[in-house]
Amino acid sequence: MNLAEKVKALPLTPGVYLMKDRLDHIIYVGKAKSLKKRVQTYFQQSKAHSPKVKRLISNIRDFEVRLTDTEFEAFMLECRLIKQLKPLYNKKMKNPLAYTYLVIRCSREGRRRIDITNDPAGQEGDLFFGPYTSRSTVEKAVQGLQESYRILCSSPYAKHSPCLNHSLGLCLGMCTGSEDALSAYNSVLDKIITALNGNHPAVLEDLEQRMIEAAEKHNFEAAAKYRDLMKTLGSLIHKEKVIGFAEEGRNIVILEPVNGREAKLILVKGNRIVRDTKVEAPDTDRNGPAAPHTLHRRIRSAILDTFRLEEPLSPRPKISRHDIDEAQILYSFLQGSARSYLIVPEHWLIPGHEDELGEAVERLIAGYVCAQNGAGDL
Repeated sequence: MNLAEKVKALPLTPGVYLMKDRLDHIIYVGKAKSLKKRVQTYFQQSKAHSPKVKRLISNIRDFEVRLTDTEFEAFMLECRLIKQLKPLYNKKMKNPLAYTYLVIRCSREGRRRIDITNDPAGQEGDLFFGPYTSRSTVEKAVQGLQESYRILCSSPYAKHSPCLNHSLGLCLGMCTGSEDALSAYNSVLDKIITALNGNHPAVLEDLEQRMIEAAEKHNFEAAAKYRDLMKTLGSLIHKEKVIGFAEEGRNIVILEPVNGREAKLILVKGNRIVRDTKVEAPDTDRNGPAAPHTLHRRIRSAILDTFRLEEPLSPRPKISRHDIDEAQILYSFLQGSARSYLIVPEHWLIPGHEDELGEAVERLIAGYVCAQNGAGDL
């Protein structure tokens, strides 16, 4: 069967495709909501193809597919296969240096400074944020914050000697030994740390106010600079929320449609799928039963049987660069519209809390029905 015939025979269902070269090496892994529609795009003439895609297409001699029941499973499978196979054209996930950390380092003198690194190992007292998948984003955020808050000191450990950046208006004067300058500097770092921890984003509020003031003075170049910095810093804060979500190691129950008759019950621990099974889909007829007894019982049993067998709640290490992609997929999926999911606290798994778990399963099934009817989440 030639490639055109293989593409024509593909189903309109979710899955992962693996592109191969003339030596039968897998050179690219991708996911699709509809395998047939997605794979077809590689074999159609298109001016929209990027140079990278054109090079990939020129080397494709064959492909294989792996079917999944849901798009979410296709995302997770693609991520796992890329890490396992390290295809040539999936360079972004292949290169471990693609992951960057922002770190607040503390010197022997007790002076803190912002740094960027690919190595999450550090000295006692260092405070790490990340991993981030875009080094350029981290660099833009750090450079922008240093310039905007005038903490870009070129001689941070000098005393009573103004640095070059101080004369350029980019340094508060920590290098001069000024206690006021050092206090202001530490206040800025505290604001940055607070924002990256997902708490009160005072830094973003400051930048927004500066943007407004610049625009009122018709200094649109400065206003645009503050706007771009807000967007860049916002992406780092979002990533920290993703990481924090994954580090909590939550028990997550997802109910996804497969077709009109079946749904997929997916149980996730942290950012790892620990169980998936097909179940009878709830009746989406508004006049029908919202939570059939057999479905309710099956979901409840799956939750108890699976999560009770998992390791008990314990302190978790910082999420590694190898976990960040799955964490991002899961977090983004749960933030999407028309999703039916449930987060199960550990105490619901203890005997005596059957009513709380039962009511939550009822809400999960009712949320699925509403989502399929286009009513959104409950």
